[in-house]
Amino acid sequence: MIELKSAEEIDRMAVTGQFVGELLAELSGVAAVGVNLMDLEHHARRRIAERGAESCYWDYAPSFGRGPFRNVLCLSVNDAVLHGLPHDYVLRDGDLLSIDMAVGIDGWVADSALSFVVGTPDPADLKLIEATEVALEAAIGAAQPGGRIGDISAAIGEVAHSYGYRVNTQFGGHGLGRTMHEDPHVSNTGRAGRGMRLDPGLTIAIEPWLCRSTDQIKVDDDGWTIRSADGSRTAHSEHTVAITAAGPQVLTRRPAEQAAPAEPGRKSAAAS
Repeated sequence: MIELKSAEEIDRMAVTGQFVGELLAELSGVAAVGVNLMDLEHHARRRIAERGAESCYWDYAPSFGRGPFRNVLCLSVNDAVLHGLPHDYVLRDGDLLSIDMAVGIDGWVADSALSFVVGTPDPADLKLIEATEVALEAAIGAAQPGGRIGDISAAIGEVAHSYGYRVNTQFGGHGLGRTMHEDPHVSNTGRAGRGMRLDPGLTIAIEPWLCRSTDQIKVDDDGWTIRSADGSRTAHSEHTVAITAAGPQVLTRRPAEQAAPAEPGRKSAAAS
């Protein structure tokens, strides 16, 4: 069932979205060579508790995975792209880190992710990150009232293919609002003009993710961490977006994104 949100409810989601965007930007500044992933996890736990928010990940126990997630961040390094389980790992020069988080405040959820390079970047990694960011912005631009969900999917796929990357369709975007995962599913490739109508009040997480040289994935023994099947680098970008009568409203913009438009080829997707 798809629940269309009122303008007031979208405003409440935007409060959560602002916190998520600010915390992701903060975490991208904390991440550096020599920082342990668990330091990032505990930093996020403190900030979430201080805000009176609730992590959507802590008790998350879907059909995949191995029991409740019991962390507040997905931290995916290099060839890991989704659901990276925080663990005792010290970031090294050149690591590509993806941070994904979803929290609820006063019953309303927002979800967002970014990828960036810690230390010295490899140009190929910057291109991969850029592709996910450009695909995300194209998808947001396609999320127009009266359009179709396939317009969003087609926009992501078109950008990915223009950069020379293939698209995996096993995991993609999703509806959200009162909970982290609601209908509809938002595929990362598809056909424009197809699928459900984009009516004002629809709130979705749009999240293009790509592997450098494959569209196949594998799962670690921890039951959570999803990696590229061939060990190639990966990247992930995500925003929570509301469809409104005036057009798409991004609820999880980070401060750097609000201050200036994105520039391709930079070190990180947020503040560095």
